Formats: sequence, structure tokens, C-alpha cells
Amino acid sequence: MVRSCQTMPHKDLLRCLDKHRANAWLQPVLAASQAAFNSIAPWLHPERELILDSGCGTGHSTVGLAERYPEGLVLGIDQSQARLSKSPPVPNNARLIRARAEDVWRLLLERGLSASQHYLLYPNPWPKPRHLMRRWHAHPAFPSLIQLGGQLELRTNWKPYAEEFQIALEYYSRKCGLEVIKNDTQPTTLFERKYIASGHTLYRLISLLQANQPGDRYDS
Repeated sequence: MVRSCQTMPHKDLLRCLDKHRANAWLQPVLAASQAAFNSIAPWLHPERELILDSGCGTGHSTVGLAERYPEGLVLGIDQSQARLSKSPPVPNNARLIRARAEDVWRLLLERGLSASQHYLLYPNPWPKPRHLMRRWHAHPAFPSLIQLGGQLELRTNWKPYAEEFQIALEYYSRKCGLEVIKNDTQPTTLFERKYIASGHTLYRLISLLQANQPGDRYDS
């Protein structure tokens, strides 16, 4: 269970969204992220659907998505080599890379690539209120996530995270649906399996991130 003194959406969320929409994020891409991206760049193909598993952990979810979308290319991204080293065998239509997800998002956009599906499965919620800007929806990279398009699916066990993400998507004029995940749902990750077994209430948010909606603005 997530422990936090925050029980509802953060009061400063809209201020963060205003700031990030008005100012382009200029932090350089890490050299390690660039090298990881370069290693899989020849594998990417603009005519095949790209499915992103951002924050894939041990890669079990990536493998599951590759089995679900055999005609697509599934890219799992995580910063932890320790987690990635525990991955199961990866099929030919999937790749796992150690990189910052926000860097990979920008590198994909630079190549003119988009996502058909984008999964954020149980991201670190950073539940302390002072860590708001470390949550994806309040991070400077959030506009890049929006620009990648595709159908986004977020799963989390912390309701304020899901509610904040919904607010952020609606801020960018993206419609979304938020629901409680049924206990008989097939687990997508090891975390989800553990949460279901422990009786946690889990939340799923789905949104179609179509590009160039009214109100879009990504730089100053």
C-alpha cells in the first residue's frame, strides 16, 4: 500500500502543467540513453506498429505485450540494470533497453516515430507531495509522451496518481476513462500479481493520445 499524507490530486498540478506546456524541456539526452537507443534503432520500422512499455521493470510485461501483439514491435524501457537482468527470454518482436524513458520518447519523436500503444504499468508514484514533478504527468517530459500518440494505458495502485494523470490528460484535451481493475484480471506485471494477491484496489486509465488537439502547445 502506498503511504502518503496526500489523499487527493496535488494543489500545484495545474501550475506545473502550465509551466511545462509553455516552456520546452531542454535537458540534454543522457549519453547512455542515446547509446541504448542507437543499439535498437535499426530494429525500429516505421511500417510496423510500435508498442512502448515505459518503466518495464523485469520485462515480464514486455514479453506479455509481444505475445499479445505479434505483428508489432514492443520496446521495454527501464533505468535499472538489476531489474532488466531478471527478464525472461525476449521474443524477436521485442527489445529491452536500459535508458531513461523520457530520453527515448524524445529520440523517437526526432525520428518521426509514434506509438500505437503506450503502457505505463505501476510507475513509481513518488507519493510525497514535494516530489510532484517526479510523477510522469507533472514531469517536463509529459508533452513528449502526449506527442507520441497512440492509446495510453496507465495502471496504478495509488488513486491520487490516476486522478492526477486524468487531470493532466484533460488539460491537453485528451479524453480518458478511469476504472477499477477487477480482481480476476490477468496480471500484466509481477507487481500487479502481488497487488491482486494482497487485495489492493487497482486503477486503470485509458486514453487515445491523438496528436494536434485544440489547446496543444509544446514550446514557448
